[in-house]
Amino acid sequence: MKKSFVFLLSLLLLAACGEKGEGETEVLIETSVGNIKVKLFNDTPLHRDNFIKLAREGVYDGVMWHRIVPDLMIQTGDPTLRPGHQAVTADTAALNYTVPQEIRFPKYIHRPGMLAAARQPDDRNPRKASSSTQWYIVTGEKYTATSLSEFYQTLCTEAVNARWRKLQDEHADRLARLEKTNEQAYDDLQDSILVAAENEVAANPPRRFNDVQKRVYTTEGGCPHLDGEYTIFGQVTEGMPVVEKIAKTPTDELERPLREVYIKKVTVL
Repeated sequence: MKKSFVFLLSLLLLAACGEKGEGETEVLIETSVGNIKVKLFNDTPLHRDNFIKLAREGVYDGVMWHRIVPDLMIQTGDPTLRPGHQAVTADTAALNYTVPQEIRFPKYIHRPGMLAAARQPDDRNPRKASSSTQWYIVTGEKYTATSLSEFYQTLCTEAVNARWRKLQDEHADRLARLEKTNEQAYDDLQDSILVAAENEVAANPPRRFNDVQKRVYTTEGGCPHLDGEYTIFGQVTEGMPVVEKIAKTPTDELERPLREVYIKKVTVL
């Protein structure tokens, strides 16, 4: 805890010392299949400075692209995953911290080429704090106006199902008892739980896509359901063909690449 606090304080001091109007930092990511250049946004200073610090310490050098989701993103940054099971060089204990979220929606959305921080899910991480080391680059997919509308309805259905499961957990003891003793009462309770879930989501539905999102996701593509959920802190400026090449790497059922693709070196320019 003390180590995390000291590190966070150092990031805050670095952010506070930045000059107004200074140019965005550029970073070169040399990979086993080509180079990618990114810029880091100044209005996400904690994530910017954290990334710069880790890059300069060599934490990302030799790290695998360990998760590839077609039409979504490519993820890396786990210092324990290295090609050929090489020894870990980073002090992983010192990397056991999170970075407070700096979500700048709707300014930044998940269009192709955006650099964003990975994180634990909401049930373990309600504040949406970012992983200390892991990040991803968006590839995404292109939508039509109709498919984007259908996708929004899917998000609503998923929200209802998620809330229904949570309410079922809250009533688990009663459901278990009724299932054994009163089948009709069990069915009635399940129905009432579903209605409650539907009503809660109807009162607080997923955020509708704004005009910018609709334009970007129907012309460029991207990942609209991730907007407002993860911190976007940079963008690819050169090398999207390399990103797309990595994204086409075959994977197993766990989204792990079947062929080793890794970062050779990350250099702050």
